[in-house]
Order: sequence, then C-alpha cells, then structure tokens
Amino acid sequence: MTTITRPRAFGAAFILACTLAGTALAAPKTYKLPEETAALKPGAEPGFEAAKNNCMACHSADYVNYQPSKKGQAFWDAEVQKMIKVYKAPIDDKDAKAIAEYLGQTY
Repeated sequence: MTTITRPRAFGAAFILACTLAGTALAAPKTYKLPEETAALKPGAEPGFEAAKNNCMACHSADYVNYQPSKKGQAFWDAEVQKMIKVYKAPIDDKDAKAIAEYLGQTY
C-alpha cells in the first residue's frame, strides 16, 4: 500500500482556496415570485388566521384548495400533523388544533 503525505500548509492552503472560490461563486440570488392567484376560504377564527400565518409561509392556498373535498376532520388533523412531523412546519399545538378545525369545517 502506498501512502502519500503532503505538508499541512498545502492542506490549509487548499481549504482556504476552495473556501474563497466558493464564496465568489455563491453570490446571492433573488427570485421574483408570481402574484398569488388563490386565497384560503374565509372561515372560523382563530383557525383561519392561524392558517394564513402558518400554512401560507411554505405553500400557496392552491395546495389546500386542491385537496379532496369533504374528507372530514380526521383527514385534516392528519394533514396538519404531517406538515409538522414530516415537513417540520414550525406550528405550535394551539395553532395546529385551530388550523385543523378550520380546514375540517371549511374544506
């Protein structure tokens, strides 16, 4: 087995060069998002407001509007929990309950 050694200075210089090169290539990008074309259906508070504040931070109202209609409360309870557990949506328990109730009543 052949072992190749290199001076530590080379390794540090290599890491520094890669870091500097990466910095130059990682310029910030901006994107203009299209105007929102859908809105949540008005519904009971506090769930309606909680849904606007939490759900719309990650996706549009189209995502909610395209879900199967009249699936019931258990469906929306599971959907809200999926957003929290699988997609790591930062929704507290109080808002999660209010959002699920709003969605179950409104959709």
